[in-house]
Amino acid sequence: MLDAQVTKAPPSLLYMVKQVELVVRSHLDDLVRPSGITALQYTALTVLERHDGLSAAQLARDSFVTAQSIADLVRSLEGRGLVRRERNPRNRRELLILLTDAGRELLSQYAGPVRELEERMVRDLTAHQTEQFRQALIKAWHALS
Repeated sequence: MLDAQVTKAPPSLLYMVKQVELVVRSHLDDLVRPSGITALQYTALTVLERHDGLSAAQLARDSFVTAQSIADLVRSLEGRGLVRRERNPRNRRELLILLTDAGRELLSQYAGPVRELEERMVRDLTAHQTEQFRQALIKAWHALS
């Protein structure tokens, strides 16, 4: 009888955010797999699409991977012709990572399907709720950054 009276606490927000992240990553992996890349590689390409010419350290931070794993990720993308590296003219010791035309084409190819995935994620929300969700995520990210 005691169990019937005890109400379970809802899952923590951290747990729920992780659940969403894992399911999004799984769907994104399935979506981009035919192109021979992973969700993490796709994410790195989208980061370069917004801010081309980043250092490996900055790309790692913005792509949510460790500095150690970005080297393998970039090497793989470079081998596929999706990114290139060139010396930073302001700091010759630093290599910048740039998106190639082939990388831009791949992103263009997946723009629609990725947008559909995002729309599926928020399909039960109104446009106003979706914008509130976006703003809440931005505020949560800023609070922890």
